[in-house]
Amino acid sequence: MDEDAPLPAEDGTTETTPGASRAASVARGPDVSGRVVVVTGASKGIGRRTAAHFLERGDLVHGCARSPSPIEHPAYVHHRLDVADEAAVKAMMSAIRRAHGRIDVLINAAGEASMNHALLTPAETLEALLRTNVIGSFVCAREAARLMRPEAHRRDRDAPADTPPAGGRIVNLTSVAVPLKLAGAAAYAAAKAAVESLTQTLARELAPMGIAVNAVGPGPVRTRMTRTVPPETIDRLLSAQTVSRLATTDEVVRVIDFLADPAAAMVTGQIIYLGGVSR
Repeated sequence: MDEDAPLPAEDGTTETTPGASRAASVARGPDVSGRVVVVTGASKGIGRRTAAHFLERGDLVHGCARSPSPIEHPAYVHHRLDVADEAAVKAMMSAIRRAHGRIDVLINAAGEASMNHALLTPAETLEALLRTNVIGSFVCAREAARLMRPEAHRRDRDAPADTPPAGGRIVNLTSVAVPLKLAGAAAYAAAKAAVESLTQTLARELAPMGIAVNAVGPGPVRTRMTRTVPPETIDRLLSAQTVSRLATTDEVVRVIDFLADPAAAMVTGQIIYLGGVSR
């Protein structure tokens, strides 16, 4: 994720786009239409397409990124912040709680990549990768889960005894660089491996609350981030896939949509790689 400098205020609040009051009036029902969805990294690439997808489905979407979002929609609110800035993330989640009282879906699409030999990778590069990919995913998941649990319990109070919990859905983004042990991506693969471990541990911790946590691991996708990766690295990734081509953002979003579905309550702790890659 090659975004602009973050713009959280010194007091931890975040800058939001106009339209928050209009978005707050969107239906808050427990069915698929009108869910409250949070998408990180929503200014470009997979995050941007994911936010647009849920808006097309009739959901209310709060997006965040360090740069402005090109999305203009009455049910979309954009927060400019760094996902690794704990105070800024808490401020965003507080604003969502005041407006809607809950979160139904979190998509942790914010990510940062760096492809280089380990001997040429400075520690500050690794720190940046860990901040965005790991700390950002952790902080956003933790704060979103706080707003999923009470709503799930409230909705389940009068449900039949055999009804699955109506808790939330958290979808993280990993990469096929992890199972492929991609040379030249030691720092990036390590950060994404941590995201996978986080995903599976959170799945166990949050299951009693009805919250499912999964991760999607695309290969190379046609995004701005891919254009910063050396062509030979892309070629090596594609040659290791069963489907040896670049994926589209829509193909990634379709998998995210499945995992975010309320009916996918039995799918949790899963790492789904695209392109025919497996461990």
